[in-house]
Amino acid sequence: MQSSTPSADTVLRIGTRGSPLALVQARQVQARFAAAHALAPERIAIEIIRTSGDMIRDRPLAEVGGKGLFTKEIEDALLANRIDLAVHSAKDMPTVLPAGLAIVAVLPREDARDVFISRTSCTLQDLPHGAVVGTASLRRQALVKRLRPDLAVVNIRGNVETRLRKLDAGEVAATLLALAGLKRLGLADAATSILSTEEFLPAVGQGIIAIEAREDDTRTRALLAAIDDRDAATALACERAFLAVLDGSCRTPIAGHATLRDGALQFRGLIARPDGSEVVETARAGAVADAVALGADAGAELKQRASADFFAPV
Repeated sequence: MQSSTPSADTVLRIGTRGSPLALVQARQVQARFAAAHALAPERIAIEIIRTSGDMIRDRPLAEVGGKGLFTKEIEDALLANRIDLAVHSAKDMPTVLPAGLAIVAVLPREDARDVFISRTSCTLQDLPHGAVVGTASLRRQALVKRLRPDLAVVNIRGNVETRLRKLDAGEVAATLLALAGLKRLGLADAATSILSTEEFLPAVGQGIIAIEAREDDTRTRALLAAIDDRDAATALACERAFLAVLDGSCRTPIAGHATLRDGALQFRGLIARPDGSEVVETARAGAVADAVALGADAGAELKQRASADFFAPV
């Protein structure tokens, strides 16, 4: 773990991965917290923690432990009281958090859509027959294959910049990334086209920066309440309730997205086979106060409708 060496004036210690996107997100939390409490930003220390997901680059996440690989070491530091809060991309967080930890605040949601990036084609539909698409996400793989069964999908890992370099090197004809991450990195212009949520449903939590802390740390939780965005928190609670019922992992392509408008919540969710050959979808609408129940009910419906082997290991 690399440290920014907290001083006697440090108010809080943030733990984060060291990728460019993770650091941008940690600094967003730092800046919002400093502004909310009239503090100099440097009084909120940022400590870089290398995770298993950062070290294992040659295999798909589904083969080596799933999404928790990007959070485990940071959560270990949180439980050991070496940091006060952890900043994550909500979509990278495992379904079940370690005992004693909780998502205690979230920042306003950025655009949750995925983008298509190619140097040769304008859209996914324009790719030539049999073209190679690179992604590390089984959800994106399944949705690509659903729309274009003829395309070959290969695993490419690495941060945003690494994936764009692989595209430039001709390793793949196209790749798919989250628009939120590109916007935070100032790279939104890299998108060739933006995929609508209707045809390409986002991952649970996509576009949301989640802040994790110890459940019993009342001081930190009270301080973070000042930067919590209730709409984003409600949407995330709905989506994660959906995920929890399905016991989602990197082995099952799952998508879920909630939106709030005028006091009402709309939710869409789906599960898919990795090859896109079968997709089961559902939707819910209801009061914001029922967000968790709506998400859980949608998950229960899909679990009941899916064939017996749908959640078998891939």
